[in-house]
Amino acid sequence: MCKTNFEALKRASSFLEGNNREKEVARYLLQHVLQKNYSELMIAIYDDITPEAYQTFWTYVEEHATGRPFQYIIGQESFYGRDFLVNEDVLIPRPETEELIEEVKKRARKLFEVNKTIKIADIGTGSGAIALTIKKEMPNAWVTATDISSKALNVAKKNAERLNAEVEFNLGDLLEPIADQKWDIILSNPPYIGSLEAENLSDTVIDFEPHLALFAAEDGLQLYRKMTEQLPVMMNTPAFIGFEIGYEQGPAVHKMLQNAFPDALVEVVQDINQKNRFVFCTIK
Repeated sequence: MCKTNFEALKRASSFLEGNNREKEVARYLLQHVLQKNYSELMIAIYDDITPEAYQTFWTYVEEHATGRPFQYIIGQESFYGRDFLVNEDVLIPRPETEELIEEVKKRARKLFEVNKTIKIADIGTGSGAIALTIKKEMPNAWVTATDISSKALNVAKKNAERLNAEVEFNLGDLLEPIADQKWDIILSNPPYIGSLEAENLSDTVIDFEPHLALFAAEDGLQLYRKMTEQLPVMMNTPAFIGFEIGYEQGPAVHKMLQNAFPDALVEVVQDINQKNRFVFCTIK
């Protein structure tokens, strides 16, 4: 039995490393159990840990060693400086997607008048990370979100309540629930992994995250194709579309959008790791 936070953290880090897991996760789990941020934990690192706290902490550590993502264990993940509830009904928000938010804010400032109420839709919202963050960052925007999973929408609605963000949620397949309206911005980070890529995914993803939100047919391109076929009659002028993509899908998605909008500016944008990550289509 470890007596201090330091001893507990050291043992857990070694245990996770021995099970081919990231040892840094031990600190996240301990912070959660002790309800301390990083600085607070460092100040209290040599304090005694109660038997109850240690038992809870070690249960979490063993659970993560099996491959279950620590975000599902603690029930939340940070995205763009805000905490989002997550469970096995939704994908865990990724840091790369925060760059999508930055791109949207930057492009919206350039394209729209300052006082315009922008209509924005997030397609396949999952936990609501994109839609709710956009609403918090652009409070004058009118934001709606869709998802084919009612369980995912339940998570997104809880996050909206927690963040006090007024977003409309619609159950349905891709654009279908909002196809009768015109939009200024359409965003989507849809399932884009082809079935052949499954063997390259870590067990923490393939065994625990929802396959409905991970995989798509046509080598992962099916949902982009379906959306680009419907989008031309749904967009205002000016407007833009922003898709998050797999790093090898840039040319294919670029071609789809350029074919759908021959006069638009279509760009493949790289993420901070210099990988193709987004495709933007600007309609003027």
